Amino acid sequence: MPKELSDQVLSQARAAHCWFPSVDRVPRDAATTAWKIQGRLGQAQWREARGFPIGTKPYAGGVGAAPVGSRLELAFAKASTANFITPAALSAVRCRLGRSEPHQMIQEDRLWADLLSSMPLCFNIFGELCGDTRAARDAVHAWWPGAPTGAVDVRFEHSPGRRDMTYMGNQSAFDVAFVIDSPGAIAIIGVETKYHEHAKREAAPRPPALARYAEVTKRAGVFVDDWRARVVGTELQQIWLDHLLVLSMMQHAAEPRVWGRFLLVYPAGNPSFARATEEYRALLKVTDTFEARTIESLVTAPGALSATTVAALRERYILSGS
Repeated sequence: MPKELSDQVLSQARAAHCWFPSVDRVPRDAATTAWKIQGRLGQAQWREARGFPIGTKPYAGGVGAAPVGSRLELAFAKASTANFITPAALSAVRCRLGRSEPHQMIQEDRLWADLLSSMPLCFNIFGELCGDTRAARDAVHAWWPGAPTGAVDVRFEHSPGRRDMTYMGNQSAFDVAFVIDSPGAIAIIGVETKYHEHAKREAAPRPPALARYAEVTKRAGVFVDDWRARVVGTELQQIWLDHLLVLSMMQHAAEPRVWGRFLLVYPAGNPSFARATEEYRALLKVTDTFEARTIESLVTAPGALSATTVAALRERYILSGS
């Protein structure tokens, strides 16, 4: 048992069907293990306080199912739309589902029923900006005062071209993107949201894919010389690939973005991503296209989000100082 995790919390987690060692225990990282269990338990308690029915996951082998405290029963979730904390968030979900992108990968059970998933979290944070030109412009100005000015298009689960070798040639997409149409140029802010996840070591990309990633990396000119040894096949690889998607858009011959930024958003209580972002910054000799912020600092930035959304986020998610 992680030393940072009390017997009381672990007992609560087991009683609430929130103890899944194969998913939540992070080897040699007791603090992140504790965060993951507490985060899952917090969502289960949010569900229980409202009397929402518990969801399940299939047992290994496909025979039967186990209750999962941090999930909603799927039929109820779809009918009630309870995973979305404001009408604006739900409206953004329905708008996105009605506008398919080529080769998109949207797991609807995760979207509707998984309380821990970063996908509904993203809609819950940014959904009120979708379709509201003024709100989107004000939020971008509040978060990025130095960004170009212009009309802002908010796009969820967005990629400029999945499997398109003129970008990354893979399935990468932003959880949400802010496309700014400024006079004479297009700017892009790509956002990846994290919540319960931790930074995991990944297998190195296959040589053809890695060759394209290396090309974008070298052309960007923002990475230290030994970037390859420090990022490929490590816990930083996914952050790198998401960052490269923005950089590939800035390099695109047909429609270059003269201003771009990749933003990683994670909870203040998640020690894994706090460490990973610091390690990733150390890979950059020029840092102006990469940024990391906590959920707490993002949603409470003055002038960015409505009081209704901020209050609902505080109630739903574990935010420091709430």
